[in-house]
Amino acid sequence: MDAVLEQILTRVQKPARYTGGEYNEIRKDPAEVDVRMAFCFPDTYEIGMSNLGLQILYGAINAQPGMACERCFAPWGDMEEEMRRAGIPLYALESGDPLSEFDALGFSLGYEMAFTSVLNMLDLAGIPVRSADRRDLTPLVFAGGTSCVNPEPMADFLDLCAIGEGEELDVEILELLRRAKREGWDKPAFLREAARIPGVYVPSLYRPEYNEDGTLRCLTPLEGAPEKVTKRIVEDLDSAFFPTKAIVPSTEIVHDRVVLELFRGCVRGCRFCQAGFAYRPVRRHGTEFLLEKAKAALENSGYEEITLSSLSTSDFKGLPELTDGLLEWCEPRKISLSLPSLRADNFSMGLMERVQRVRKSGLTFAPEAGSQRLRDVINKNVTEEALLNSCRIAFEGGWNTLKLYFMLGLPTETDEDVVAIAKLANQVLYTWRQYAANKARGVKITVSTSMFVPKPHTPFQWESQVSVEEYLRRVRLLRESITSKSIVYNWHEPHVSLIEAALSRGDRRVGGVIEEVWRNGGRLDSWTDYFSMDRWLDAFASRGLTPEFYALRKRGEDEVFPWDTVDLGVTKRYLAREREEAYAGRVTPDCRVKCMGCGANCLLERRKCDE
Repeated sequence: MDAVLEQILTRVQKPARYTGGEYNEIRKDPAEVDVRMAFCFPDTYEIGMSNLGLQILYGAINAQPGMACERCFAPWGDMEEEMRRAGIPLYALESGDPLSEFDALGFSLGYEMAFTSVLNMLDLAGIPVRSADRRDLTPLVFAGGTSCVNPEPMADFLDLCAIGEGEELDVEILELLRRAKREGWDKPAFLREAARIPGVYVPSLYRPEYNEDGTLRCLTPLEGAPEKVTKRIVEDLDSAFFPTKAIVPSTEIVHDRVVLELFRGCVRGCRFCQAGFAYRPVRRHGTEFLLEKAKAALENSGYEEITLSSLSTSDFKGLPELTDGLLEWCEPRKISLSLPSLRADNFSMGLMERVQRVRKSGLTFAPEAGSQRLRDVINKNVTEEALLNSCRIAFEGGWNTLKLYFMLGLPTETDEDVVAIAKLANQVLYTWRQYAANKARGVKITVSTSMFVPKPHTPFQWESQVSVEEYLRRVRLLRESITSKSIVYNWHEPHVSLIEAALSRGDRRVGGVIEEVWRNGGRLDSWTDYFSMDRWLDAFASRGLTPEFYALRKRGEDEVFPWDTVDLGVTKRYLAREREEAYAGRVTPDCRVKCMGCGANCLLERRKCDE
């Protein structure tokens, strides 16, 4: 380790964030590889190392001959200050080499509030933040992740965006880069060829034009770029790379355990949920495959906990067999099993008994709305009876802590719907009083609300967000409606949600706002320690824009969206139809009951699409 860096680490919080050397990390000799990529996570080490996508892509790329992938995370403020003072550029953990020496930097963008950190990491590495100012072929700067389903806000900074799942796509991008290096291509030639790879969006090959009212008129493809970029998926998950030798962090992280991915996609179709539409169609791992991989991952890491991961874990068809098989192996070894993302409508006594056999944790359900009317609007497909029945099962089984998650500001929401959240929480409390196995321990019911954010590629992408003032009024109404001391109410900061909505539905002009925020000190904006609403408002104003234009404005049915060039498989026609169903208060059955023809099955070669 560099002597200056070694001195710096004695003066910062959590120095293990910046040292590397973890168990199961992969180090390759740079002289023996053709192309090197730094996987850049624009948040802290403990957040990034909890990300399953990082572990998958890191392993998948390093499994390729002649390719190397290393990791880099956004430094906390104290470390950044020390690095800038000492002139130490941002570096990758495995080798300690500066990011500027890598052939490609791949950023993971799962949250819009990380955008400023991308710019800050590039600058800290001594790399120009704008794509147009990086004239050489390398380092190539690209990004993937859910936030890339609308690539336009970051268009000025990224050379390309990887749309969809990256196990195969990232390798194809790096393979083309290897060829370009070998044959001496310049950057424009590489980008034109990269645009031919399915799933690759090259921002510089699209020209936006705007109407007089500020809305987008069109996004014109240039130089042979495709009209639509269709997302990539891994059709057969069991044949894809699966991380059984995950890097074991050298300091505490948010999710410090083995994460076992059950399936991708979701059958439910909640109308607010971007992930539920972005990851369609549903593809599952086999039960025996998962048992084998879980045991290998636990043996290779030494973890004492494993969590089952998906958008809706209790919808996994083989869940009883999987949990029984896991517990048969885990119980003698004192390894606990956790099941997040449980549905309130299919929580069973048998499942509850499995969850608590090694170690009991709290339970979390997400009704999202307090009234049945509003749950039907958002297509949650959870009834009050089902929720209370699940709570009864839990309380009879000895649970005495329960968290309930809701959103405020959903389309068509009224004050009655807000008060209904308090009434539902009271019904849960009454259920505990009726059925609790041990009332002497008391009960703690936590109600949490967040501000609804209308997201691209959902049926609510046309909807407006409520104002910060209106959200806080509804918070006060709900707070005054909760009277029991056994019910704790927490609400999320709405200003962050306003900016998140503006960024998620923004066009290319928002890039100037992001850059302005960063130049004025913005970074790590998902952390309250760093987020400044005034800084964002000033940046929007300096560009002649407002966050309200993007967040609070209801879209016209025929409006052109900045993300229309991206095809996630689910058709815009289907999303519009689901929006109509929402306003009619009609629910759509889940995919197991009936295929509603959303279009996502067209992405699977073995299936035919009816549309």
